Amino acid sequence: MIPPRYSPILFGLILSGLMSSMVSGVATLRILGVSEGFFSAWFSAWSFSWAVAFPAVLIVGPITRRMVARLVRAEA
Repeated sequence: MIPPRYSPILFGLILSGLMSSMVSGVATLRILGVSEGFFSAWFSAWSFSWAVAFPAVLIVGPITRRMVARLVRAEA
């Protein structure tokens, strides 16, 4: 098993992988439609977008958590 201290990195890896696969899939489908080269084009787009999304999640995630903490009222 993976040690708990790596959970933010694992979370970012999984989140960025799932989100980038969905977004690149929808964008590729919109551009190409269901065609013979769809899966190849989608995988190419997804692998590039995941390489961008993973570091972005690691950088933007903590900033977003702080913003949400400021916007949410603490329970009494």
